[in-house]
Amino acid sequence: MNPLPFALEPPKCVDTDAWCKQVFDLTHNQWLAASANWLVAKPIKIAMILLIAIVIRLIARRLIDRLTSGNGKMPKLLRPLRERAPQALTMLSERRAQRAKTIGSVLNSILSFAIYGLAFILILGELGVNLAPIIASAGIVGVALGFGAQHLVKDFLSGIFMMLEDQYGVGDNVNLGEATGTIEAVGLRVTTLRDVNGTVWYVRNGEILRVGNSSQGFAVAVLDLPVGYSADVDQVTTILSRVAAEVAADETFAQDVIEPPEVLGVEKVTPESITIRMTVKVRPGRQYAVQRALRARAMAAVEEAGIQPPLGRLFPPSPA
Repeated sequence: MNPLPFALEPPKCVDTDAWCKQVFDLTHNQWLAASANWLVAKPIKIAMILLIAIVIRLIARRLIDRLTSGNGKMPKLLRPLRERAPQALTMLSERRAQRAKTIGSVLNSILSFAIYGLAFILILGELGVNLAPIIASAGIVGVALGFGAQHLVKDFLSGIFMMLEDQYGVGDNVNLGEATGTIEAVGLRVTTLRDVNGTVWYVRNGEILRVGNSSQGFAVAVLDLPVGYSADVDQVTTILSRVAAEVAADETFAQDVIEPPEVLGVEKVTPESITIRMTVKVRPGRQYAVQRALRARAMAAVEEAGIQPPLGRLFPPSPA
């Protein structure tokens, strides 16, 4: 029986390449056997590289998702990190969830870039591409992008460190310089807060030079009560102490007061009045509500006691 017309002598690679020998044994085609490395071996290696990269990425993503999901509890990812948020904060669970989600997003992005970038380099190596010029070009492009997008990079880096250090979070009352209010959302590039007038402020993280956070640890409700020159300071002090004790015992504010109120005494003397100061250590974020309650009750109490108000000597009471 005559050999097939396309059957030729075995190529030289048969003796050194197993794939070449197997393809030649199956097809008896010299060209296919000589190209077996490109047609069979390299595609299989490339497919294996991609498959391994995808599997590693899926495993890493599932692990990060498990670490960032707390199901109402402290996410595992945040346990090794320092947390400045008070346990009594109303939006604590949302704050933790957003912080963990943002940090998890950063980790996912870094891992994706590292895994797929390494897989891409390995694939180029399998294809016989010289990687030296590509790496050099990538370095130049990276430097150019760094200079062109330095503000964006600054925002992201500031956001990452802010998240890791837990400088502030959702529900905190903060002062960011130009903007003051309650944090509504925290991102890697922009922080969103709403001020007392309802205005929403979007502040780039890279532009935040200082942060005043009144929602960490405790807050202090400060009451400065001005009275006239003829007022008895000891009497006013006694009235303020009584009013503070009543507010602290009120069901509305009992859980907010951390330590007994303290009347500090005369804080300021001006040509118009004498100012007496009282302070109360309260839960974070509750100082304004306690201040308003103290101010309202204190004004009513001193008026009931007949204590002269500021500038009272300039406006004597009208005759009956």
